[in-house]
Amino acid sequence: MDPSIQILFLWRNDKTVVIGRFQNPWSECNTQKMEEDGIKLARRHSGGGAVFHDLGNTNFTFLSSKETYDKNINNKIIINALKQFNVDAFASGRNDILVTTEEGEKKISGSAFKETKDRAFHHGTLLINADMSKMGLYLNPNLKKLQSKGITSVRARVINLKDLNSDITHENFCANIIQEFFDYYGTTAPIEILDHEYLQTIPALNEHFKKLSDWNWRFGEAPQFNHQMSERFTWGIMEVHLDVHKAFVEKSQIFSDSLHPEMIEQLMASLNKIPYTKEAFQTAIKAVARDLPMIEDYLAEFEEWICREIS
Repeated sequence: MDPSIQILFLWRNDKTVVIGRFQNPWSECNTQKMEEDGIKLARRHSGGGAVFHDLGNTNFTFLSSKETYDKNINNKIIINALKQFNVDAFASGRNDILVTTEEGEKKISGSAFKETKDRAFHHGTLLINADMSKMGLYLNPNLKKLQSKGITSVRARVINLKDLNSDITHENFCANIIQEFFDYYGTTAPIEILDHEYLQTIPALNEHFKKLSDWNWRFGEAPQFNHQMSERFTWGIMEVHLDVHKAFVEKSQIFSDSLHPEMIEQLMASLNKIPYTKEAFQTAIKAVARDLPMIEDYLAEFEEWICREIS
């Protein structure tokens, strides 16, 4: 698009966890619970922390040239749209829009930013009627010894706008934001709807959509981390250390008091240079079990445990 044009994009995601560009999904999210409940994972190009989206959460994106980019103007448009519902909000720090309640300041919006050579964008969340209980389910990772070098989310006290004014909906809030956007720039423009059919008409945009949908972007771009786990089986203790980078196991080490050293040696070899996915681990361990049929029951137990851990 022409970077000199000011663009407002309003959108929603249904049942999706969105993580920042340099975040680790396994340390930020309960990926096992997400898989069980059919929750999608998305990774954005911009920074910031992990958030849970449902249809009670409305998102805004302001696109502009780097020269005309001003997050203060963008925040003012959102804050003015809230004033039409008698909600007094204010920008705080670099990322947030807050309201003051009887229980103190609470967050209704968080933002992320990205700049390229000639363009800039600012996008953020707006909690209208989001299911807060789901945030706790999916944004809290399972307790595990996983040390990540990625950016960790900072949790904040949040509140839905519906709790401040029950008349607020996605539709009327978006209408207010659009009007404030037009008023600020002193002009109007036709509203365009971006759907799947529209996406097919712009090859470059469609290719970008495919890239962002791919596992290699969503999971494979995870920063380097180390996952340590241990379990006591009837046949011995297994302590596993995995060095993982870009969702591939770069090195695996296993320490054990098992009476089958050949099992440990083959497992360490088979769990090297494979994707950090349940399917890859299942395939690798089943191959070891075929070589060592006399202890295939041990390996079946180990497979079930470690696949649960890495999920």
